Amino acid sequence: MKKPVLAVLGLIIAAVGITAYGSLFTVHQTQQALILQFGNPIRMVREPGLSYKMPFIQNVEYYDRRILDLDPPVQEVILADQKRINVDAFARYKIVDPLEFRKRAVTNQNFRQVFGNRLNAAIRAEIGKILLGDMLTEKRAQVMGVISRQMKSQAAEFGTKVIDVRIGRTDLPEATAQAVYNRMRSDRVASAAKLRAEGEEQKLKIQAIADKDRTIIIADAQRQSEILRGEGEGERNRILGEAFGQDPEFFDFYRSMEAYGDALGDGTTMVLSPDSEFFRFFGTGQKKK
Repeated sequence: MKKPVLAVLGLIIAAVGITAYGSLFTVHQTQQALILQFGNPIRMVREPGLSYKMPFIQNVEYYDRRILDLDPPVQEVILADQKRINVDAFARYKIVDPLEFRKRAVTNQNFRQVFGNRLNAAIRAEIGKILLGDMLTEKRAQVMGVISRQMKSQAAEFGTKVIDVRIGRTDLPEATAQAVYNRMRSDRVASAAKLRAEGEEQKLKIQAIADKDRTIIIADAQRQSEILRGEGEGERNRILGEAFGQDPEFFDFYRSMEAYGDALGDGTTMVLSPDSEFFRFFGTGQKKK
């Protein structure tokens, strides 16, 4: 008698446990939940913690409440000056209305594809209005502001909120980049050749001026040296003349000593008569009469 009662009691406890397990669910603090009944949404749960639902006929879908990233593929954009660039844009968004998100986007993957295409379309439309040089000026920020406002206005219909829209990177296509590089290289080569030519011209001008100044300076120096040498010779002759006038015999002796010094150097051999006029101060030490 006790065994059937225990068995029934066990079944009841098991049924209660299964029912409780199927009716309770936990919402994490990074999530928000949407309760569906036979596939139709009937209630949203935004607060984290333990919540309930009707077992077996209701199920739960979870949606992230954190900031998510949207990174569509890189696309090629034709600018107003017909230049082509590769633009890599991205966006940051949050799901603020899971019910509307499920109605319009159905799945997160589908939302990324649809909204990513819209983002790329806005990028093509707005960036296609500017020039390549504008991408390096404050006009880029203005264009990004227009694109950001467009995407924020479109995000509400999906139950989302766009936090930010940015251009991560802009690159030139390979062919365009090579053409730009070749043009820049040609410009630099031409500029370098022009600078070298101008430098060579300046060099020749400076050399010509320097040679002219050098010739003038040397000529002036030589002229001045000749003048000084002439004045020195004149002063010397004047002094010698005065000395000769004061003591002619000493002057004659002095000039003879200078002649001996110049003529009788090392290794000098002279064959002269002993009574030659050249040796008039040798012997007695007095000049011959």
